[in-house]
Amino acid sequence: MKKWGYHIILLVLTILTLFAPTQTLAQTARYENLSSRELVQLLNEECERGQMANCYEAGQMYMGAESEASKSKGRKLIQKSCQGGHENACEFLKGGLARDTGSDLLFYSSIGLIGLAVYLVTIMMFQDEEEFKASEKLEEGGKKSGPTENYGIVLRYSKPFFKRYVTPIVSTMKSKKKIKDKYKRKLASSGLTDVLSPEDFFSFKIFLIVGFPIVFFGVRVFLEEDWPLSMIPIIAAVGFVYPDIWIKGRIQMRQKEVIMAMPFCVDMLALSVEAGLDFVAAMTKVVEKAKKTALSEEFETMIKEIRIGASRAEALRNLAWRIDLIQTSSFCATLIAADSVGASIGPILKALSLEIRQKKSSEVEKAGATAATKILFPMLFLIVPAVFIVVAAPIILELVTGPK
Repeated sequence: MKKWGYHIILLVLTILTLFAPTQTLAQTARYENLSSRELVQLLNEECERGQMANCYEAGQMYMGAESEASKSKGRKLIQKSCQGGHENACEFLKGGLARDTGSDLLFYSSIGLIGLAVYLVTIMMFQDEEEFKASEKLEEGGKKSGPTENYGIVLRYSKPFFKRYVTPIVSTMKSKKKIKDKYKRKLASSGLTDVLSPEDFFSFKIFLIVGFPIVFFGVRVFLEEDWPLSMIPIIAAVGFVYPDIWIKGRIQMRQKEVIMAMPFCVDMLALSVEAGLDFVAAMTKVVEKAKKTALSEEFETMIKEIRIGASRAEALRNLAWRIDLIQTSSFCATLIAADSVGASIGPILKALSLEIRQKKSSEVEKAGATAATKILFPMLFLIVPAVFIVVAAPIILELVTGPK
């Protein structure tokens, strides 16, 4: 019964929220059957009665005419509207607006954002606290999620809200499986598995559709700026795309960290195996002795998988799947092949270590060779003009002023 009441209240609030815009559309519909001359006359009459919005509308229509007299009359009407307190008229005079109040895109985007905000606020008011805590424990197995301090200010301050109010909605969506399939590997490659689930990540994207425009509007009011409100749909779109850009950057950064750490970790793994340790013990030794990096974290995850019953081949495949790099895939494939035929992995690890170091050296040499080409354009456009000015300026001045 409680759930039925909740849905009824939500429906009523959403209808009330969307009712005002439809009333506006109904008011504008009565102008559709009027000719341009009749519409201008009607707007002028309402302008004389003190309707500043109609003064602005009439001014806009006069400004669209070709004659200078009509444009001059349009400017006067817009100035009158601005003096009467119409903000859009003042923004138009400052150059902030190209034409009427808001485009259709702004209008309908605002309706959508308001509806979404009402939906979220209603959930905040009526969602059962105990039910949320129980579902959270059920999904996470009673474990606390990882800290968000090291993952950026946006995630840090957004997570309490979208985790509490948006994720429960996403978890009930029919496309939940598609969301998991789409974001599971990205989260694993970026090392965010303990921080965000696929549902959390999609909730993060949805939350920022509303969050970014709210921040924009708050900054606009606080700084008393006249930034055009037509930017709100663009900012909402940026909010939806931002998490994808952010996680892509984290994946690239983590992959570079893995490449940098591979030579040392594989060397140490080879030495540990040759010293008589088995594969799991050698991996444990690498995790203990190596500097804490993305690769050591992945090795630690692989050790846990083996200890809870996964085979060595399965754990190595999962490692290659998570990191998603050619180097690690080759490393894991070689070890899986050696394990399948029962070969000793000591010599294989030693050969892999040598190969990885040689590849890294060749990549460093390649980067050094391309550095000269990359620095050519800054030199050509920044350093050379400055040197030319310093050398040629005295000569030019002497030629212009003449010898003393």
